[in-house]
Amino acid sequence: MIWHESGGDGSHTVLLLHGLGATAAVWKSVTRALTERGSVRWLTADFGGHGGSEWQSSYSVGQLAAQLAELVQRQQTRQLLVVGHSLGAYVGLALASAWFGIEVCGVLGIGPKISWPDADLHTARELAARPVRWFATDEEARTRYRRVAGLGTDIAPDEEWLARGVVQGERGWRLAQDPRTFAVAGAPFASLAASATAPVLLTRGERDPMVSLQELRIHAPQACDIAGAGHNAHIEEPGAVVTLLEQLLAGV
Repeated sequence: MIWHESGGDGSHTVLLLHGLGATAAVWKSVTRALTERGSVRWLTADFGGHGGSEWQSSYSVGQLAAQLAELVQRQQTRQLLVVGHSLGAYVGLALASAWFGIEVCGVLGIGPKISWPDADLHTARELAARPVRWFATDEEARTRYRRVAGLGTDIAPDEEWLARGVVQGERGWRLAQDPRTFAVAGAPFASLAASATAPVLLTRGERDPMVSLQELRIHAPQACDIAGAGHNAHIEEPGAVVTLLEQLLAGV
């Protein structure tokens, strides 16, 4: 089961995909802006192994894309565009490849990590192999969730951005994320970007330490910075993200 919600109305549907460790709640400011504009329908979802979605036996970019393709088909979407942050950008490019039986009109990728040194891959494998960590209180679990998802109080002060990030069980509180989802790290970004059959626009917060503008422009020459933002540009500068989406819409 994939947790999802939708809203807005228009001739196009925008699928909003979060990054590794987060949930679809990170798109709250963007969905409000899109609803106010009334020009598109939006659809958000928690990836498998995240938030309100079920855990799976294994994870990969292709597996996540296949699950979302089924959701998109059930939702009978119209003129689909994908906006993906970090891991979401990878999955968006996979969906735009036409390998999963859906048609995508355009992809806006925000802050995808492109370079994966051996040390980073080793860390990801270690995290994927760790057992679930339990916390005595909701507050402790939420503090850990903020750290894992990059949702510091400086950029996400309200609880709305933390929805479905932690759950309560018999042993206390834990993150909703399945640790094994870290296994998706290191997917071949260049191959995914080359496979896209739709226009692709890449962007990053100008202070994002995870990817450079030069790296993005190798795959999308029109890539640009979002002024004043870090890695979570969709939370820090939602208006700028909506503007870029409207530019992409104008081109399709």
